[in-house]
Amino acid sequence: MTIICGVATVSFNLLLPVIMRFGIDGLTAGTLDERQLAGYAGAYMGVVLLSLLFSRAMRWFPLRTSEKVGADIRQDLFDHFTRMDQEFFRRERTGDLMTRMISDLGLVRDFVGQGLLNGVRSTLIIVMAFGSMYLTSPILAGIMAVLFPCMIGTFYYFIKLVKQRSEKVQEQFSELSNFTQETFAGIRSVKSFALEERRLGLFGQLNRDLIKHNMSLSFARQPMWPLFAFWFSIGIILLLVVGGRQVILGTLTLGQLVQFIQYMMYMQWPLLAMSWVAVLMQRGRISWKRVRELMETDPAIYDEPDGRTDLPTLKGGLQFEHVSFEAGGQTLLDDVNLQIPAGSTVAVTGPTGSGKTLLVSLVARIIDPTAGRVLIDGIPLREMPLAHLRAHVGVAAQEPVLFSQTLAGNIGFGLEQPPDDVIHWAAEVAHLHEDIDTFPKKYETRLGERGITLSGGQRQRTSISRAVARRPAILLLDDVLASVDTQTEAAIMGKLRPVLAERTTLLVSHRVSTLRYADTIIVIEDGRVTQQGGHDDLLAQPGYYARLNELQQIEQALEEGS
Repeated sequence: MTIICGVATVSFNLLLPVIMRFGIDGLTAGTLDERQLAGYAGAYMGVVLLSLLFSRAMRWFPLRTSEKVGADIRQDLFDHFTRMDQEFFRRERTGDLMTRMISDLGLVRDFVGQGLLNGVRSTLIIVMAFGSMYLTSPILAGIMAVLFPCMIGTFYYFIKLVKQRSEKVQEQFSELSNFTQETFAGIRSVKSFALEERRLGLFGQLNRDLIKHNMSLSFARQPMWPLFAFWFSIGIILLLVVGGRQVILGTLTLGQLVQFIQYMMYMQWPLLAMSWVAVLMQRGRISWKRVRELMETDPAIYDEPDGRTDLPTLKGGLQFEHVSFEAGGQTLLDDVNLQIPAGSTVAVTGPTGSGKTLLVSLVARIIDPTAGRVLIDGIPLREMPLAHLRAHVGVAAQEPVLFSQTLAGNIGFGLEQPPDDVIHWAAEVAHLHEDIDTFPKKYETRLGERGITLSGGQRQRTSISRAVARRPAILLLDDVLASVDTQTEAAIMGKLRPVLAERTTLLVSHRVSTLRYADTIIVIEDGRVTQQGGHDDLLAQPGYYARLNELQQIEQALEEGS
C-alpha cells in the first residue's frame, strides 16, 4: 500500500512541472487566454490536493507499521528476558539491557518507520523524476547523470564513518545507563559512605564521553548535507549554462527548461533524504544487531522437548540423587544424596559459602545440577514444565526483591487477584499484620523501589507472606529470619509451624533457635552433607552443629549479662 500511494504521490508531483511548462510556453508564445490560464491554475491546484491526499496515506502505513513492529519486538524481548535464567542476569548489566530495550529498539523502530517511508519515497522520486528528465531533455539528463557518481562516492565515504561512530555512541549510552541504574539502586551505600560527589564526578566523565561520541557522530553526518547541496549547485549552474544556450538556439523551450529545473529541484530533497535514510539504516542495523544478540541467547534452564505434560498435583516428596554442582572450576555441591518425605520440615545450615542456597535453588530449578538429579514425588525435575513445577513452589529469599506497588500487591504477587482474607492471613502468618496496621494506608501503602520504605525485617516478613500466600506444596525459606530479633523470630516461628506442618519445607538458617523447629537438620560443609538428624541427635554429636549451638549460647549469655 505504501508503494502504491508513493507511486501516485510522485506521479502527481511530476505532473505539476508539465502543467507549468504548458502555461509558460503558452504565455511566451502569446497563445494562452485568461480562460485557459485559469484552467491550468485549477488543474495545478487539483493535482496538488491529490498529491497531498496520497502523501498522507503514504506516511500513515509505514509509521503505523513501525510502531507495531517496535511494540512487537519490545514484547518479544521482554518475554525472552523473563524466560532467561539467573546466570544471564548476573552476566548482563541491567543498564545495558534497558538501553537495548529502549534506545536500540527506538532506533530500529525509526528505521522501519521513517527509513521505510523516506527510502521508498526517495527511490520512487529519483527513478521516476530522472526518467521524466530524460524524456524532457536527454542532453541535460546526461549532464546530471555525470554528477551522480560524485554524490554517491561522497555518500559512501561518510556512511562508513557513521556506522563506526554509531556503535561507539550506543556502547557509551549503555555505560551511562548502567552507571545510573547501579547508583540509584545502591543509593543507601552511596549516602552511607558520602560518595555523592565522587559518583557525580564519575557520571560527569561518562556524560562528557557521551557528548564526545555524539559530536563525533554529528561531524561524520553533517557534512553530507552541504556536500549534496554543493553538487546540486554545480548541477543548477550547468543547467542554466547548457539549457539556457539551448533555449537561445531554439532547441529547447523556456517551459521545458523550467520543467527540467523543477524535476531537478524535486530530486534535491530525496537525494538529501537518502543520506539521512542511510544513517537511519546504519544506526538501525547496529541497534538490531545488539537486540538480536540478546534474542539469540538461549536460557540455560528450559522445558525439555520430551518432557511430561500429564503431571499430577505435586505432594512435595524430594529426592536428591548424587547431586553435584560445579561453577568456575570449583565444586560447590559434591554428591548430595537426600530423601525428604512430603510434609516434612528440613532445616539446612552450615558455614557461609558451603552451598546451602544452591541446594535450595535446585528445587525450584533456578539452577540445574551439573551431575545427578533432583526429583519431586519420584518425577525428575527436568521432565516437568517449569510453569508446573514453580506453581507448586513458594520461595522467600534472604535478600527479597519487592516491587514498587502496594503491600497487598507484593504479598499477593504470586496469585491472580487474591482475596483480602488471603492477604491478611499471609501477613498474620509472617507476624507482619500488626506492623501494617500502624501504616496510614495499611495494606494499600505503596512501597518504594525494592521495598526501600520498609525495614530489613519487614522486607523479609513480606517475602515470607508472599511465599505462603500461594499455599504451595513446597516452601523454600532461605535465611529469611536473619534480620529480625529473637523475640520476633519466636513469634514468627510460632505462627509458621502450623503452616509448615501442611507442606514440605526447606528452611535455611544459621540460628539454632530456628533450626530446632525442623523435623530433620542437615549440615552442609564445603558442598557436602556432613551431618543429618534431629536437634537433640546433632547436639549429642561432635561437629559443626554442636559448635554452632555452643557459640550462640555464649553470645546469648553475654548479651543477657550486658
